[in-house]
Amino acid sequence: MRVAALISGGKDSALALHRALQEQFEVKFLVAMIPQREDSWMFHYPNIHLVDYFAEATGIPLVKEETAAIKEEELKDLKRALATLDIEGVVSGSIASQYQKQRIEKICKEIGIVSITPLWKENQLKLLRELVRQKFKAIITGVYAQGFDEGWLGKQIGTCTINSLIDLKCKYHISLIGEGGEYETLVLDAPFFKKRIDLVEVEKIWKSHSGWLQVKKAHLIAKR
Repeated sequence: MRVAALISGGKDSALALHRALQEQFEVKFLVAMIPQREDSWMFHYPNIHLVDYFAEATGIPLVKEETAAIKEEELKDLKRALATLDIEGVVSGSIASQYQKQRIEKICKEIGIVSITPLWKENQLKLLRELVRQKFKAIITGVYAQGFDEGWLGKQIGTCTINSLIDLKCKYHISLIGEGGEYETLVLDAPFFKKRIDLVEVEKIWKSHSGWLQVKKAHLIAKR
């Protein structure tokens, strides 16, 4: 099946793409929505400019579409992007969010393609451990919930980080996977990358009780 994969540069969409490739889907395009404001209801905002590196690292053509990120209106922007592509389905990293999943399914139905959600309703702890087992390099680039502090910015998701997330879940009832907007991630390497992303210059920005890691300079380097 010819598909496009919705990509933000974060761990969920990257893992969904990995599953799709393993299942022998023909991934013809990566599709990235570029919000013009940081409070998008549907789409990833911090460091979205790095999707260009993500796409080049995979070797899959990238389609980018800007969106004003106005609630519900941004769905029309996604529909417009997908409707131009010669595909039979679209892959997304939805795990527990009915809001996101239902809206993508609605768009797919309207343009006559299939919505594919490889991670839907899977155990969140198992998904995090799968990232580690499959040797993804994903770092935390934004934190927006109680219990997080500036020290989380730039942390790589590994066994120790997962254990810390479990502690926060027990104390503050956060989503382990961060699908409630508790934290954002950036994938620097993945099993399907031909090159990896190297961060050259970053800045930690902290405001009151939340913050993000702003990537100012990055490049691609060969994998060993």
